[in-house]
Amino acid sequence: MVKALTFKGEKKPKKRKRTEASDSAAQDEDGDSKKQVKRSDDVNEDASAEPEQDDSWVSADTVNDVSGPIMIVLPTEPPSALACDTIGKVFTIPIENIVDGNPSSAEPHDVRQVWVANKIAGTENYRFKGHHGKFLSCDKFGIFSATSDAVSPLETFVLLPTADTPGTFQIQTLRETFLTVKEPSSSKSTIAASTAKVPPAEVRGDATEMTFCTTLRIRMQARFKPRIKASKEEKAREKITRSELESAVGRRLTEDEVKRLKRARREGDYHEVLLDIKVKSKHDKYS
Repeated sequence: MVKALTFKGEKKPKKRKRTEASDSAAQDEDGDSKKQVKRSDDVNEDASAEPEQDDSWVSADTVNDVSGPIMIVLPTEPPSALACDTIGKVFTIPIENIVDGNPSSAEPHDVRQVWVANKIAGTENYRFKGHHGKFLSCDKFGIFSATSDAVSPLETFVLLPTADTPGTFQIQTLRETFLTVKEPSSSKSTIAASTAKVPPAEVRGDATEMTFCTTLRIRMQARFKPRIKASKEEKAREKITRSELESAVGRRLTEDEVKRLKRARREGDYHEVLLDIKVKSKHDKYS
């Protein structure tokens, strides 16, 4: 067996004796670390199970719903979406992810169709940021672009619900004109039909009245819709473990008591039922 190289006069290192206490402490430390890892894994599993990252698309019902990534569905035939490219040109793109041509089922298939909507602090106005980080803008001639890094009145819009068509909106500029779409003229359509290519509809911001061409839908990610977020938070509050219930009562619970407390938590009278069970426990203890 080959031994380590040593020199004359060099002190030999003393060997530490492992005691039973140190062994047990090391084992406890390893056990605690394993438990901690297991606990963190459980937390990760719970986090992954939570539907916080719900990327499904739903329709905005009210102005207050509009937040986060959105898709502006325009009233064209077939339905198209407001889009922009990396140089800031604003145009329309026909929607591919749609069921039977129903605008309420539209989802983006191209990142250029996605805008991020935010309400401007202290106002009721909105701004829309494109996928390239620039804001949607409308000049005095009604021409849209997306080249601005900052928000001025040109990049500020008002969302108005359409009175006679629930679930639809009007996008109004601060000049009180509306976003509108103009279908290609019949002569252009005839030329396009002969070349088997239909020109896209033109989008402008110079409409002075609310019409069918100014009426649009807004699709958004479900996780940003306030009502859906509130229902998810409510469901999260309803979740409670048996150990947490037993800790609140101060003793082990029967299956019926656990079910009763969980039902009360869902129905909103949890604290009253918890008090009843605590009082019953005291009576049972002294009976």
